[in-house]
Amino acid sequence: MNGLEGPGFLLAAAALAIVGLIVLIARFKLHPFIALILASGFLGLVTGLPVGKVVKEFQDGFGGTLGFVGVLLGLGTMLGKLMAESGGADRIARTLIDAFGEAKVHWAMMIAAFLVGIPLFFEIGFVLLVLLVKIGIPLLAGLSVVHGLVPPHPGPLLAIGAFGADIGKTIFYGLLVGLPTAIIAGPVYGAWIAKSVPGSATHELAETLARDRGDSRDDMPGFGITLFTILLPVALMLAKTLADIATPDTSPVRVWMDFIGNPIVALLAGLLVGIWTFGFGRGLDAKGVAKQLDASLLPVAAILLIIGAGGGFKQMLIATGVGKTIGEMAVHAQLSPILLARLVAAR
Repeated sequence: MNGLEGPGFLLAAAALAIVGLIVLIARFKLHPFIALILASGFLGLVTGLPVGKVVKEFQDGFGGTLGFVGVLLGLGTMLGKLMAESGGADRIARTLIDAFGEAKVHWAMMIAAFLVGIPLFFEIGFVLLVLLVKIGIPLLAGLSVVHGLVPPHPGPLLAIGAFGADIGKTIFYGLLVGLPTAIIAGPVYGAWIAKSVPGSATHELAETLARDRGDSRDDMPGFGITLFTILLPVALMLAKTLADIATPDTSPVRVWMDFIGNPIVALLAGLLVGIWTFGFGRGLDAKGVAKQLDASLLPVAAILLIIGAGGGFKQMLIATGVGKTIGEMAVHAQLSPILLARLVAAR
């Protein structure tokens, strides 16, 4: 047993490290990357981990997390940037709004947000779409669901790496669960809660919707090619999962689909197609495309460092025995599995 005083001390040390982490970030505005490093070091030293092992465990956790997540986040962010700059997100939203009509614009925005949110981070998708149309709850529902459940977003990728899950199955189940969730949390809940919330859509809002939809850009990519580009990586990863189920291990089809449907290869294929459909196909030259790709990595740099440091903190929990202690408590706890999962994840 690692530690000084047994399970109770380990849990107290972990709780103190987590509280300290929150205080450093929320109260003292310290960058989360630095705060995670300090919390990890504190936990390792306080629980009696050998001094020389503290840095190594953090380093192993940092590298192990980014080894999988970093490449996918980089490729996904590049694809999302190209789509955003080309007007692809606008094209999807405008096309769906026109198809559904003003009376059902909340359904259009939920579906648009669900699709646009696959390659885009939540914050970027929100900024893009909220400027186009002011339908809050369906927009947030669509973006939140894919951000929390569907790769290549950071949360699902971390879960896949931690549990060794199949990314194709994760996408399939994420979409299977996510779409009904977005419908209930978005248009259905929005229509219900609107009855209890004072106020109604104004004439000015209707005029804004009409003006936004009419202000089209001729150089935006088409609806079909935009969908094809952003869904290509998803389709390739799902195809790999289907091939794993339907074909024997030694089949050449299985071997090639395992390669093509690998998350890195699938996202790279989507990005290469996006460079054409969202870049060269919109009149950009090689320098313009390279500039957008470079710009896409600036915002994600901090995210990658925080995710890596989070992996280091996770490894420290394991190395000090805190993870094992929590696991043993969870086995004997008489709690709902859903509630237990949330409590363990919150550690």
